[in-house]
Amino acid sequence: MPTKTISRKGNPFGSHRVLEPMGVLPQPALRLDNDMDKIFDNEILVSVDTLNIDSASFTQIEAESGHDIEKIKSRILGIVKERGKMQNPVTGSGGMFFGVVERVGEALQGRCPLKPGDKIASLVSLSLTPLRIDEILEIKPAIDQVRIRGKAVLFESGIYAKLPADLPESLALAVLDVAGAPAQTAKLVKPGDTVVIIGAAGKSGVLCSYEARKRAGVTGQVIGMTSSQKGFANLKEWGFCDVNLLADATDALACHEAVRQATGGRMADLVINCVNIPNTEMASILMCRDDGTVYFFTMATSFTKAALGAEGVGKDVNMVIGNGYTRNHAAITLNILRESQAIRKLYEKLYA
Repeated sequence: MPTKTISRKGNPFGSHRVLEPMGVLPQPALRLDNDMDKIFDNEILVSVDTLNIDSASFTQIEAESGHDIEKIKSRILGIVKERGKMQNPVTGSGGMFFGVVERVGEALQGRCPLKPGDKIASLVSLSLTPLRIDEILEIKPAIDQVRIRGKAVLFESGIYAKLPADLPESLALAVLDVAGAPAQTAKLVKPGDTVVIIGAAGKSGVLCSYEARKRAGVTGQVIGMTSSQKGFANLKEWGFCDVNLLADATDALACHEAVRQATGGRMADLVINCVNIPNTEMASILMCRDDGTVYFFTMATSFTKAALGAEGVGKDVNMVIGNGYTRNHAAITLNILRESQAIRKLYEKLYA
């Protein structure tokens, strides 16, 4: 059945796709309309090739499924069938997609630069994106990717990035998945800052380490933290951080002591949390100096634990929610691959 465009205009934020409960926006909604046989005149229909599942979400699904690929497939299909979107009911998070524009709604033509055939990556969460999966072709657990045949809808307010011609598609997709983290790092780090990055050996942590070192300058200090021996060895080999620490971010007191020693008691001006596991809020807070900033990029964060935990230990710190979007974040993050051959080679090896 060919796709049809509905003549009536949808809400710019996508509320016309919400089935339950009515009156909310697509992200907090329990269920969306994922009928792809017709689109509203202010929607963009995309043929989807790849899902990059949010790291916290994929880790939870993988553990729940006992690392069984067929069970992971079944769980993802079940979530999308039930919700009309890829939103993990445990973590609440989604991810992003890569695909090819199939149709641009009539009301957007002339206002939207996209045209059928353009290759794009979504820069809005799968947790608010109407999605239909026709078939899962492959699961790539090492990089949290799922290759599919399916379709998705971008709303009028949705953001996206055209895939750059000078970078391999798989490489661009890998970094765009976490584009918000290094871009926020670029905004938050000031010359001379001491910055702690939790999960510095991970996908977003590596990019944050590079950006933090560039922004902090020769008078600053970047401290990379990881909980695994392999990650620790990688941090030393890569050399993106000034100091590397092997510490478990769920052990708040041990992390506090490690950073206290590394900074001579000054503690961090900025702590960036990039890990995909719960219960790392207090380590982040204790490693930060009073009036410093904690940036929770991780979607495994409990903001109740963070807020009440900081209160409980008498810490006056600024806490930033890990908004996946900041102005020009795609351009900032893709430029890291152009600036640093070391980062590019590393990402090609791990994710492309």
